Amino acid sequence: MTHSTLGASLTPHREPRSDSRRWAALTLLCLAQFMLILDVTVVNVALPDIGADLHLGRSALTWVVTSYTLAFGGLMLFGGRLADALGARRTFVAGLALFTGASLAAGLAGGPGTLLTARVAQGVGAALLSPAALSLVTSTFEEEAERRRALGVWAGIGGAGSAVGVLLGGLLTSGPGWNWIFYVNVPVGLLVLALLPSLVAARRPRPARLDLPGAVLVTGGTAALIKGLVTAGDQGWTAPETLGPLGLAVALYAAFAVTERTVSAPLIDVRVLSRRPVVAGAFLILVATGLLIGMFFLSSVHLQRDRGYSALATGLAFLPVAVATAAGAHIAGRLLGTLGARPVAAAAMAVTAAGLVVPARMNAGTGVWSTLVPALCVAAFGVGAVFVTAFTTALALVPADVSGLASGALNTFHEVGGSIGVAVVSTVAASGVERGVAGSFAHAYAVCAGTAAAAALIALVLVPRGRPRPAGGMHGH
Repeated sequence: MTHSTLGASLTPHREPRSDSRRWAALTLLCLAQFMLILDVTVVNVALPDIGADLHLGRSALTWVVTSYTLAFGGLMLFGGRLADALGARRTFVAGLALFTGASLAAGLAGGPGTLLTARVAQGVGAALLSPAALSLVTSTFEEEAERRRALGVWAGIGGAGSAVGVLLGGLLTSGPGWNWIFYVNVPVGLLVLALLPSLVAARRPRPARLDLPGAVLVTGGTAALIKGLVTAGDQGWTAPETLGPLGLAVALYAAFAVTERTVSAPLIDVRVLSRRPVVAGAFLILVATGLLIGMFFLSSVHLQRDRGYSALATGLAFLPVAVATAAGAHIAGRLLGTLGARPVAAAAMAVTAAGLVVPARMNAGTGVWSTLVPALCVAAFGVGAVFVTAFTTALALVPADVSGLASGALNTFHEVGGSIGVAVVSTVAASGVERGVAGSFAHAYAVCAGTAAAAALIALVLVPRGRPRPAGGMHGH
């Protein structure tokens, strides 16, 4: 998409568009994205109720979370390509309509099959909506400082949405029931659909070939990977039921790599995604999302299963965590302009690791509000800073005509990171459950802390020096 797409269609004879119109559009796009991110974690505190009502075990409950993030992440590249080919607004509307309808179906679900199918449909809608929304953000804000501010808001919404999802899930589960964690999306989706045409205009489609085989292979590979990770918690890492899906994942990813070299319109454009800033941003997003979603999953189950917290009390415990996430994104957005991406990324990951060390050492007597919640706030502050650094670093050098593809790639790592995070921490916790709290949940937190520490060291090498600046192609003609 060229930078003039939205500006020309909204104000054909004047540029730039008014600040009020652009920032109102950002608000609407962030509201839609907030709803998608919220749906990753809103189910966490409702899992015990969902499991009891629909008779789901640990593995099935894990899929209530990961079936959504799997479809979301697995089809994101395809959604990004559609946004570039058909127009970001058209793709956005189609995705939002599907997501809203699937949310209604999930709320009405009376059995596990219906619920998981609806969660997959939600993920497909989100995969269309999210890259289109981020593409509209990057094409709307072209000046360096404004884009940094806009992406800071976007990243803050993403991080805070994860924490607010736990709070909202607690409120709704303790009140009208778990079905309402899905019903709440319906009025929000209808509101965004109603307001969108007045703020964002469509452009003419640009017919292009779509890489359906690539989309099937990358989604299948990710599904097999998650299946193997989840099964490891029940069967062990060397069981055939674990090794089979993991081997299949490797084969499908290899086939995807070969396919992308041969098709005329690959999902992954090497010219865009081989750039160091994009690679660095994708790595940071993958790790940060895995840590954040895994942390919420672990904490939600731990507080309700081992500490006797209600769904509402669990949600309230995450309110300060949501504030910390947004604060981290805000401060990082300001520091990027002066310190540059590398030190901010490395320091943010180090802060995340420091926060996770505390729950990694917890025992049955560890205080929730005196110790656990403050530690999670520190970790969430770091993750929020990582998000804005990653998005700003990666998108600063992406030409506008492939912004949908780049946005889809980054969001792919976001959602796949969430799926892997939940699968890994669930597996680690399940593997050590016979050792009690300190041996299961604390061990899973320790894995998260070690991952964050390693990512901080990698960031010192991988993330480019200096301040991210838009490339000339970003202002394409």
